[in-house]
Amino acid sequence: MKIKTTINELDLHPHIRSRMFQRGVRKEEIEVTLSKGWEADDAGKGTFGKVFVFPYNDKWEGEFFKEKEVTVYYKVIDDTFILLTVKARYGQGF
Repeated sequence: MKIKTTINELDLHPHIRSRMFQRGVRKEEIEVTLSKGWEADDAGKGTFGKVFVFPYNDKWEGEFFKEKEVTVYYKVIDDTFILLTVKARYGQGF
């Protein structure tokens, strides 16, 4: 299955936009995660996920972190790619 790696504004429904803002994830990070990430082992049945670790070297909520792990969950229904949500973890050595 070939997944979509270029995200447009229509792909970013209000739920995922809210999660992106809340978790500090940019659209470009979603695209990199989808194109270069590895399979997420915690995706539920019928759902897919990709994970990628980015160098971060910055503060998030007042604390310094070296890396940011981004996980993107999605479904494919009748060849339609649907973004579900995005998660971010800040830390090191994921």
